Amino acid sequence: MTPAARVEAAIELVDAVIVAARGRGASADRIAADWFRARRFVGSKDRRAIRDLVWQAIRACGDMPPSGRAALLRLAADDPDLAACFDGSTYGPAPIAAGEVPAPAGLAPDWLIAALEASGIDRGEHGALLDRAPLDIRANRLRTTRDALAAMLPVAALPGPAPDALRLPAGTMVERWPEFARGLFEVQDAGSQLACAALAAAPGETVVDLCAGGGGKTLALAAMMAGQGRLIACDIDRARLARLPDRAQRAGARVECRRLDGGREAEALRDLAGTVDAVLVDAPCSGSGTWRRNPEARWRIDAAAIAGYAATQAHVLDLAAGLVRPGGRITFITCSLLDAEGADGVEAFLASHRDWRAVPIALPIGRPRAKGWRFTPGHDGTDGFFFANLSRA
Repeated sequence: MTPAARVEAAIELVDAVIVAARGRGASADRIAADWFRARRFVGSKDRRAIRDLVWQAIRACGDMPPSGRAALLRLAADDPDLAACFDGSTYGPAPIAAGEVPAPAGLAPDWLIAALEASGIDRGEHGALLDRAPLDIRANRLRTTRDALAAMLPVAALPGPAPDALRLPAGTMVERWPEFARGLFEVQDAGSQLACAALAAAPGETVVDLCAGGGGKTLALAAMMAGQGRLIACDIDRARLARLPDRAQRAGARVECRRLDGGREAEALRDLAGTVDAVLVDAPCSGSGTWRRNPEARWRIDAAAIAGYAATQAHVLDLAAGLVRPGGRITFITCSLLDAEGADGVEAFLASHRDWRAVPIALPIGRPRAKGWRFTPGHDGTDGFFFANLSRA
């Protein structure tokens, strides 16, 4: 493909991402994967170049741009070589018209920036929220150790801030490695690993991952439990939960899966009421801590969505509390940096559940935030997380 054709392809892809963001549709990753799958004639170098342009354009635009062309013009405004690709060639974009306005640059919509700053994310950290993230993997203790894994990998890996974490350059195609097929590691951000480890799941316990999704944190819990005890993964999303059995088999983990019906979750969990040692609540949220990986998520957030996530989190915390035995515990995790989707919800839970208390957390990275702990990309080099340990009397 010519450079101009790559730019036109990127415009088409960003247009699709904008449509999906408006309709709360598929992620940019999914859209790009489907687009390339339908165009197998596009070579690997062209794919990389197009993807880089798409993600650069998404990161450059704080508000949702009016079009993919406006987003690419934002990049072209600072890159004469890119601007020259708007040449009207057969497969390239039309020339830039006199007075044609690029999409505005920025971090996020103004109201969202204000919400971040009110939640303690100052302007000194804004740039890191959109940096390209490194790739972290978690050595699977059921199969190997971090040192043994590092010694056998085909590229050099640095120890990450979590006990089982190794850090690799962004874009490393680790899922093609035989070590991955053998279940020796999982891809998982180091901040996610540490937040999950805060639950301190132990061999022999009964543990529930209440919002398991595809099971990344479930498998980390399984490794902590060393194959001993009972681990139950739950979710209302059938498609995501369906991926877990194969992942668990590869990892050598024993996991029970339960799909829950929205609004009727308590019925499916009645047999566990008041008996569980520990519950992990990886709560649904807007994902403001993961913009490095999903920068288009900024375009999907509005005040109503945040209020909806907060209500869902309160519901899930209530469900979790009903499962826990006296003396048991919950670790509540959210990958949002907004207090409305984390710290505020924990405060409200404690105010309405007098037999629960927050347990202090101390880790080698991160900082206290309200009744919990927080990682941020700028301060800790991980995705953004808020999490809190809660204990029942």
